[in-house]
Amino acid sequence: MKFQKDTKEWIDRRVASYSHFHISKMGTTLNWQSTIRNSRFKIVVLFFVSIFCLNFSQAQIRKELENKRQQLLKEIDLTSNLLNKTTRSKAAALDRYVTLRKQMQQRELLVETLRKEIDLTEKSIQRTKNVVEALTNDIAQLEKEYGQLLREAYRRKKNNSTLSFVFSAETLNQGFQRWQYLRQYDEYRKKQALLIVETKEVLLDKKEILELNKSQKEALIAVAEKQKAILSAELGDKTKLLHSLRKDEKRLKKELRQYQTAHQRLKKAIEKAIQSNIATRKKDNKKSKKLNKKPKEDASVLARLTQNFKTNRGRLPMPVKNGIVTKHFGKRQHPTLPKVQINNNGIDIRTKQNEEVFAIFEGKVVSKQFIPGYQNMLIVQHGDYYTVYSNLSKVSVKKGDHVSTLQKLGTVAMNKKTKVSEVHFEVWRAKVRLNPEDWVE
Repeated sequence: MKFQKDTKEWIDRRVASYSHFHISKMGTTLNWQSTIRNSRFKIVVLFFVSIFCLNFSQAQIRKELENKRQQLLKEIDLTSNLLNKTTRSKAAALDRYVTLRKQMQQRELLVETLRKEIDLTEKSIQRTKNVVEALTNDIAQLEKEYGQLLREAYRRKKNNSTLSFVFSAETLNQGFQRWQYLRQYDEYRKKQALLIVETKEVLLDKKEILELNKSQKEALIAVAEKQKAILSAELGDKTKLLHSLRKDEKRLKKELRQYQTAHQRLKKAIEKAIQSNIATRKKDNKKSKKLNKKPKEDASVLARLTQNFKTNRGRLPMPVKNGIVTKHFGKRQHPTLPKVQINNNGIDIRTKQNEEVFAIFEGKVVSKQFIPGYQNMLIVQHGDYYTVYSNLSKVSVKKGDHVSTLQKLGTVAMNKKTKVSEVHFEVWRAKVRLNPEDWVE
């Protein structure tokens, strides 16, 4: 940003130096132009202004790509750790396959991001080369014209023509105008000298940036090549795992049936809890209205929670600080079994052992149950919205508690056979299931 500011100031000074000086002598106008003619002046200024604006835009894009690259590297590091801690037993084979596939997707995105960064850097290098060439030509032209100014000044001094030029004026006013012209001429000569120095400084800065861009490009290429090599190795591991899993189709189908049974059990428990909560609220409101009393839950408070939750769609935090989504919302193809679809009412987030689970928004705990296959399950009400947190080993709150955003609810449970820690998370509006990934960041 500092360089961009310095460049803008340099352009402003350069524009100021490209002025025309006029003087009348015996009815004739003397038009003294600066280092370049008007048409060339416009082209040069437009060129540097466009470079300045383009640099600012490219800097923003570069920053976004760098942030994305850092985030992907962080996610890949987390996935690698989770993969290393997953056992290599048969029971964990599918979990390893899903995690490995996720890691490969992350690495492919990283390689794509690196490619965009390399392309951007290449364009920056070419653009900087063009500026260096333009500045080099400019300096040559400025030095040539400055030499002419010095020779003209020396000639006038030698011939003592300066004073005679002023005193030979026909009127006092004309003499004053000639004196002003000579003063402006000397001032312009000084500005030309300064402009040459400044242009050389800008050229030096640009050359340094060019070398920096080249180094950045080489570093990015090295990272990209390394990631491609890792990706190639992971592809081999994935192929072997897939082959092994397809040979064990009978066990996979049995596990799928167990998963579907547990998932259906969880769905019914959630629906029943939400319906019960809605019915209780209606009953309370009806009774309060009949007795002319204030209901237990203020309608304005619930309306505020509903609106605030809705307003924060897409900006709500994840229920765990570190995690990757391994099972997405809705119907999807089974990772390994052909022609088999699995349905998910929420998302499954794989995370570290003993990872804490947090409320994604303020609300009230309306249900706490133990569900076989999903262990402890909590439902938090946010007005008309509900969030569900299941597969918790420990729970830190109880039914009826009011919780704040990011308040700890419990700890993620770990599968003892596979060593996989995963939280199941859902979002509902009344009796309608919603895609959690549309709501969290």
